[in-house]
Amino acid sequence: MEELKPSAANSPPLTPLTFLERASTVYGDCTSIVYGASTVHTWRETNLRCLRVASSLSSIGIRRSDVVSVLSANTPAMCELQFAVPMSGAILNNVNTRLDAATVSVLLRHCESKLLFVDILCSGLAVEAIEKLENPPILVLIEEEEEEEEGADVADRLKFSYSYTDLVERGDPGFNWIRPESEWDPIVVNYTSGTTSSPKGVVHCHRGIFVMSLDTLIDWTVPKNPVYLWTLPIFHANGWCYPWALAAVGGTNVCLRKFQAPLIHRLIRDHGVTHMCGAPVVLNMLTATQEEPLKSPVHFLTAGSSPPVTVLLRAESLGFVVSHGYGLTEVAGVVVSCAWKPQWNRFPASEQARLKGRQGVRTVGFTDIDVVDPGSGRRVERDGATMGEIVMRGSSIMLGYLKDPVGTRKALKNGWFFTGDVGVLHGDGYLEIKDRSKDVIITGGENVSSVEVEAVLYTHPAVNEAAVVARPDEHWGETPCAFVSLKPGLTRKPTEKEMIEYCRKKMPRYMVPKTVVFLDELPKTSTGKIPKFVLKEMANKMGSTRLSRL
Repeated sequence: MEELKPSAANSPPLTPLTFLERASTVYGDCTSIVYGASTVHTWRETNLRCLRVASSLSSIGIRRSDVVSVLSANTPAMCELQFAVPMSGAILNNVNTRLDAATVSVLLRHCESKLLFVDILCSGLAVEAIEKLENPPILVLIEEEEEEEEGADVADRLKFSYSYTDLVERGDPGFNWIRPESEWDPIVVNYTSGTTSSPKGVVHCHRGIFVMSLDTLIDWTVPKNPVYLWTLPIFHANGWCYPWALAAVGGTNVCLRKFQAPLIHRLIRDHGVTHMCGAPVVLNMLTATQEEPLKSPVHFLTAGSSPPVTVLLRAESLGFVVSHGYGLTEVAGVVVSCAWKPQWNRFPASEQARLKGRQGVRTVGFTDIDVVDPGSGRRVERDGATMGEIVMRGSSIMLGYLKDPVGTRKALKNGWFFTGDVGVLHGDGYLEIKDRSKDVIITGGENVSSVEVEAVLYTHPAVNEAAVVARPDEHWGETPCAFVSLKPGLTRKPTEKEMIEYCRKKMPRYMVPKTVVFLDELPKTSTGKIPKFVLKEMANKMGSTRLSRL
């Protein structure tokens, strides 16, 4: 059979952009996008709008491999641009709307962005950012009907060469969109760091995004015609690839600009939402404001840190079907999930929640994951206790970091991607994250997982949110410092001493927080995560604890 080789007929480049063409044919009359009271599109309309925008980009000089950036919340245009930009041959770069102008400027300079689409509510940020650039990108203003009354400043408007509506109206709906020459061609560059000193631009190819998009549908068992509410920012790792994946199954994108629990509850009810994604803290905030059970189940995929058992129990009692997974920007989405076994349904709810709190096993479209000793590189014992660095390999792993060969070599070596996350493997082969390597607290030579301490704090009936970081200590080097917000309406609030004593009864003494700081609310990133670097700065400013005797 040696004479049988790949040919043009059996090896066209894989790209998720083909999902849109098919959606236009199969789901042409189905709703693709809903936003507010007035914006509703079908998949046929969405396909034509994306073709028009891609055509307009080409007509104004955007060429293959140029970088086109987008600074927007979860608006209809944001959904469309995940297709339209790469359909013009360009590489898509979504920018975090919560960054400051200096950081946005650095990222635009680093990726050499040629054009920047700007949400009208981010116009001031964009104008300030490009003032710092020698070769600023062309600016295109995104205006949605729902925000017309909140228009951009007149002076700011003068900096914009086009509006998004202009590009839609002037574009050719018959445009022959530019397909990748190779499935290894870059399709997106996403930044994982907000630091201005060393931006990490993660580059993914068409093939990787194609595989990730289909894989995430299979693993989460997403059916045809789901109704998906955008609580996860699309600028965060392209919304875990769901803009493309939803086209593959003819789903409805319910767009949402701001995370407001009452509005989310209303949208779930009014549109019959079936699926949502978000960090555990988002699930916590959402269920904390819900009083009545859902009329029909809503599937909620959460990833990142382990959702506390108490949050899982509350969410599922209210009608959320929670799935837990793990992924990074470098792998384009969720590549590890807690695949549920039927026999676990016989366990008590608390045990089910504990099992569901583990990240799980590789998804069906991924190749391999492991946990290795950072020193020797050997696999750690599968005992659920021995910690090591999580490594993985699979089709959706990044090509590398933009303009950073050293960082790429450090992350991609010996045939594996080294994540920098710390985890354990259980006897049944399921992975459980214990911490980011940078968040492990070393006290008196003992490694303390901040995630484990947080899990205990969440079991306290008064605790709403908890995060644990290291605080300098003159005797032990550093000790756990807990930041806690309490549930509203408490008749009596626990004291720091009482919280510490509560922890003493539930964990080894060296793991017990030496300090407990009460905040009205813990800080959040735009993706709903608690930024521990902010809390670490607060802990450092407190100075060293003295004569600690944990």
